[in-house]
Amino acid sequence: MLSKLITFTLAVALAFAQVNAESHTVIFTNKCDFGTPILRASDGEILSVGGDYTSDGALVGAIAMSMLTPLSVRLSKYPGPCGDNGEGCTVIETTLQNDYSSTDISLVPPHKFSVTGGFGYFDGCNGAGADCAYSTCPTALLYSNQTWLQVACTDLNVNLAITFCD
Repeated sequence: MLSKLITFTLAVALAFAQVNAESHTVIFTNKCDFGTPILRASDGEILSVGGDYTSDGALVGAIAMSMLTPLSVRLSKYPGPCGDNGEGCTVIETTLQNDYSSTDISLVPPHKFSVTGGFGYFDGCNGAGADCAYSTCPTALLYSNQTWLQVACTDLNVNLAITFCD
């Protein structure tokens, strides 16, 4: 009897853990005729080079940018490649965590407008997001104190779609 009770308790605990596991996915759409979207963790680790990324748990302080290729830099009007932390480029900053996610478009120096970019939440807070099509767009942070431009979401396991050159 005791072993059945232990087995049942473990099964319930495992089911509860799987139902409440936190997970977030970031997907990219690159409509540029150049470059590759990069997702970088707050510690500098590259999480994704163009492909979708799914975190097992919270994703805190990540940045996304479109890295330009040297050939596209020579052939286009766009500036050179982004720095390791998006210096010189349009950056989308995000924290995805249950109960409070926040995402913004940053043009705060040393970041600057390089390509159009935007984001939107899905599987929660659908329709919440922002787009930036020019260097003084009203939805992008131009100064670090513009925290009201961060787009928040309090849904669990929310995901994020990021588009460059929309």
